[in-house]
Amino acid sequence: MTVYELLSSSPPTLTACCIILGMLIGSFLNVVVYRLPIMMQRDWKSQCCEYLEIENLMPDSNESSAKFRVFNLQKPDSHCPLCNHKIKAWENIPVLSYLALGGKCSSCKTKISLRYPSVEFITGMLSGLVGVTYGATWLTLALLLLTWSLITLTLIDIDHQLLPDDITIPLIWLGLLVNTLDFEFGVSLRDAVIGAIAGYLVLWVFYWVFKFVTGKDGMGYGDFKLLAALGAWMGWQNLLPIIILSSSAGAVFGILMIIIKKRDQSLPIPFGPYLAGAGFIMLIWGTQLTTYYVNTFVS
Repeated sequence: MTVYELLSSSPPTLTACCIILGMLIGSFLNVVVYRLPIMMQRDWKSQCCEYLEIENLMPDSNESSAKFRVFNLQKPDSHCPLCNHKIKAWENIPVLSYLALGGKCSSCKTKISLRYPSVEFITGMLSGLVGVTYGATWLTLALLLLTWSLITLTLIDIDHQLLPDDITIPLIWLGLLVNTLDFEFGVSLRDAVIGAIAGYLVLWVFYWVFKFVTGKDGMGYGDFKLLAALGAWMGWQNLLPIIILSSSAGAVFGILMIIIKKRDQSLPIPFGPYLAGAGFIMLIWGTQLTTYYVNTFVS
């Protein structure tokens, strides 16, 4: 029996494999979420200094990364930001290592943020959900890439209010490619292309209307590209539900933050996490939600 036959004939095995793979990828996503914004900041500084024809002597805003001249997704090796202890293989097992270490660095005993195992666990669970929903197919592998990208974008936007082009733009092209190859996702290439264009233009128009009325920026260009990517993957038909879900969730959360935590109404709220969350909801439960809406409000 081949691996494909085993995964196809045993949904629990497929789910377990997706969860384990997702947790391993989640560990890597923690690295991307932390390092990619710093890498981008360094690149921006370098470009500015080159344009101004001055020497780049500006230190990183992040003290931990400032110690390393080479800082990318490969180098330096994973380490404790306080004592520089190089993390060993057994200390880097998703979730289990955190529990075994008691949530502390094995060298200096500095507390490790709960966020790291949380990201690994959530990535594993969402990956398992994709596997359960779509089975042992090439489409599942593609949708896992989409899911991992949405998780990464969500966390970076929460931390920095930034949706990197290094992720959103390839995500647009990958969505178009998936629907070109016809992985039986139910989205034609025509619908995907229209979805990508419409996804970008809808938020672009909203941005300029809001700016004209209020004189303020309502959202960033990264949001346009993220919705374009979701349109490229899921077609123009899913754009309206995604916009409604994300806008509703964002409004509710914003109001709760103002009421409960007395948040300043003028402070910006990242919209990317709501778009990503709505996109994933439509990815998994889109058919059921659409059927419920039609049966309840249309029929």
